[in-house]
Amino acid sequence: MTEPDIVFVIDDDLSVRRSLIYLLQSADYNAEPFESAEKFLERQHFPGTGCIILDVRMSGMSGFDLQEELSRADYHLPIIFITGHGDIPMGVDAIKKGAVDFLTKPFDDDQLLGVVRRAIELDRRTRAKYDALQAIRLRLATLTPREYEIFRFVITGLLNKQIAAELNIAEQTVKIHRGRVMEKLGAYSVPDLVRMAEKAGISPPDLKTA
Repeated sequence: MTEPDIVFVIDDDLSVRRSLIYLLQSADYNAEPFESAEKFLERQHFPGTGCIILDVRMSGMSGFDLQEELSRADYHLPIIFITGHGDIPMGVDAIKKGAVDFLTKPFDDDQLLGVVRRAIELDRRTRAKYDALQAIRLRLATLTPREYEIFRFVITGLLNKQIAAELNIAEQTVKIHRGRVMEKLGAYSVPDLVRMAEKAGISPPDLKTA
């Protein structure tokens, strides 16, 4: 079962947490409050889509510290920073590091809800790309070393006989391995293989012949 979207609210001001939770729930969002970054880190890793509304200045770990900690942990929920003490350089720095937006208190409710919608949609798109990439990597992992080698040559656009010449093997051997590569990767054409290679960051080999 797919996890519902959740907006995590992390702010050490109880009144702010309550008002944000009320606003989000009134807009039909699932929301979870946390009084500190440390408390959020104690929560089990959330695998679904959502976002984080995060105060910059808190007792203990700051919002920026949490942003860096989550990045190191490969935990990439979109972050919306809120602060009563922000400035332009601070906001620019936060966005450069991946934050979706940087809002200064007091902010308009509709403005915040609009940013939340944008953040969750961004998370959906990002996760779809990540899931597609993971699926490709899992398929690639099923290739034998020789099949992987053939795969890298196929994406250059070479014919079987040209690949055979490059590897100094029989053309029939290339044909057999090429068929297995297509089957294992679920590809129907060379362009399919090229797209998979690009998504997985796989480059073609250097060729010995022109």
